[in-house]
Amino acid sequence: MKFPALIATLSTLASPLVAQDMTDAEREAFRAEVRAYLLDNPDVIVEAINLLEARQAEEARQRDVELVAANSDALFNTPSSFVGGNPDGDITVVEFLDYRCGYCKRAHPEVAALINGDANIRYVIKEFPILGEASVLASRYAIAVQLLAGDEAYYDVHNTLMEFQGDITEANLSRVSTAFGFDHDALIEKMESDEVSDVIYENRLLAQKLSISGTPSFVFEDQMVRGYVPLAQMEQIVDAVRSQDG
Repeated sequence: MKFPALIATLSTLASPLVAQDMTDAEREAFRAEVRAYLLDNPDVIVEAINLLEARQAEEARQRDVELVAANSDALFNTPSSFVGGNPDGDITVVEFLDYRCGYCKRAHPEVAALINGDANIRYVIKEFPILGEASVLASRYAIAVQLLAGDEAYYDVHNTLMEFQGDITEANLSRVSTAFGFDHDALIEKMESDEVSDVIYENRLLAQKLSISGTPSFVFEDQMVRGYVPLAQMEQIVDAVRSQDG
């Protein structure tokens, strides 16, 4: 039996009535024929698996597009989120990150290269501390800096924490404050405020709605990317999104 004929037969057998009409001997013979064909043509199995994986990937991509659309305002227009790059850019890139995440640190210079190399990208940061108390401490500090000292100071601290290789402790954050000339006592007080807690809570709630559980995670307009991607791949995604919009 050739493969197209085999598929046609399988499609016919999808009908419960047809399957019920077969005798036990006919079913056994058919199963044996299918097995023999697949053993002789194992590439058919690979082809079927590849087709299934492609369909599943497309279904997942479409689900992500729908999730982004349903949560677009919280993703792109939350006043508490830092906005860098070109605020009027034609592509918005959102990053969920944790300052203790090794892959976030690895992605950091590549994200910076993407933004610096493309003057038409709007970059949004979502503080998403998920790796323990030190992560929460770092995010609280960064958010407090933004609230008290503004976006420029926040981005300086963001870069410092991303490049920092030691333990994130209160003592080390105090040294960061000293280096930048911040009022550390005021920052400590702000870090414990409901205002800071609300930012982290809203980001976690948004991540949950988007089925984001790890860092880094990115949104390129309507395309979601979970996990680290190198600069070249990010550039390809941006180009693809622009082509799609164009």
